[in-house]
Amino acid sequence: MNVLQGIRVIDVTQNIAGPHSTQTLGDLGADVIKIEPPGGDPTRSWGPPFWEGEPPLFLSYNRNKRSVVLDLKSEGGRDVLWRLIDSADVFVQAYRAGVIEKLGFAYEQVRERRPDIIYASVTGYGSRGPLKERPGYDPLIQAYTGVMSLTGHPDGPPARVGGSVVDVGTGILTALGILAGLRERDKTGKGTHVEASLLATSLGWVSYHIQGYLASGEVPGRMGTGLASIAPYEAFRTEDGELMISAGNDGIFSRLCQSLGLAELLDDERFRDNPTRVANRDAVHALIEVKTARMSTEELRALLDEHRVPCAPIRDVSEVVDDEQVRANELLEPVEHPRIPGYRDVAFPLQFDGVRPGTRSVPPMAGEHTAEVLAELGYSEQEVASITAGD
Repeated sequence: MNVLQGIRVIDVTQNIAGPHSTQTLGDLGADVIKIEPPGGDPTRSWGPPFWEGEPPLFLSYNRNKRSVVLDLKSEGGRDVLWRLIDSADVFVQAYRAGVIEKLGFAYEQVRERRPDIIYASVTGYGSRGPLKERPGYDPLIQAYTGVMSLTGHPDGPPARVGGSVVDVGTGILTALGILAGLRERDKTGKGTHVEASLLATSLGWVSYHIQGYLASGEVPGRMGTGLASIAPYEAFRTEDGELMISAGNDGIFSRLCQSLGLAELLDDERFRDNPTRVANRDAVHALIEVKTARMSTEELRALLDEHRVPCAPIRDVSEVVDDEQVRANELLEPVEHPRIPGYRDVAFPLQFDGVRPGTRSVPPMAGEHTAEVLAELGYSEQEVASITAGD
């Protein structure tokens, strides 16, 4: 479903958050033109690993785009960008505060020329406050907002969440804001300025921890695989690994105890409901693990499935990429790639009427579409040659 077909997006973002937002729009059918500096998006060099010379990190967030290399410090480069803006519906930038103004493409400057454009800004710490000019990167924001303080085991050091959840989350929210802006423009004919920040996104990831602190005054800490407000709700040892068990209510806890031959726990006042189980978390965990540790992971999983107890094995990426459920949902499908044999990418996460938007074009080489896009804007072959030569 190309719901955004006919919408042109000018993407002057780099790294992950901004590119993820524009890839989302491209997945939905928009014509995304990625503007790269003469040296290319920095993520093109983020490796190893490299896949046939191309970095997986760049490949992950730049499909369904066309790449144009421009030197925005040059008059010619800025002229091209203005022409692109004149042809566009959406402009997305992720420069640090002050940089976009110096280049001449701040919101006020663009709005004066294009009052109907949807202009999106992605920042690290927001557009106001003492830290507005600081560069924002996913792990820095995880540290700053408490995410790291909550990740890892109680007796270990703080840890970064394994995925770039702040960047990716910000990309999703930015795309959502752009879609809302386009919907509003459909009604009013007016553009808007969508502002997203890694700071705001990251606070959302820990919102219930923040409100829990406001409610109790108790600072939450690291709990490994567990969750502070539910028990038992964590990983349990097995003979050959660990199984995550989520007993989110009294009915599930009852079925868990019955399945393991621990019916006596149901009459124990320490475990009569979730609040008492949370208060006696270590005790209930130890009693359950005596049983789970005597079974293999698969044996335990089968038993709990039979008794309708939610559980999942803790797996690594090598197990995930060939998973039957992932394959059944077409979430990691082969894509024809001119340079990478056997290429697959992680699919767009939504379906429309049972159909998932596919990869129309693989992530481009830096500047792969410069001549093509400039010709569409009306530049002559001589002008294209002059601009691409850096004149």
